[in-house]
Amino acid sequence: MPIKLKGKTYYRTSEAARLAGISRSTLLRWFDDGIIKNQLLRDRRGWRLFTEAEIKKVEEEANKIKQKPVISIS
Repeated sequence: MPIKLKGKTYYRTSEAARLAGISRSTLLRWFDDGIIKNQLLRDRRGWRLFTEAEIKKVEEEANKIKQKPVISIS
């Protein structure tokens, strides 16, 4: 369930991962691997909080296509 602080809506890690279409463990691994920068905004319990814009960035990362280089041998 999103929370509202000072008129702005925030989502916790599990909600953000679900909205981005990935698992919570994937999102946390991406933090550990440096794929996504660590969130600085946290609630009183130390849980990460995400804005909709941040979730959109996570979703964009999740939908990236990696292409291997093609080597032509003739």
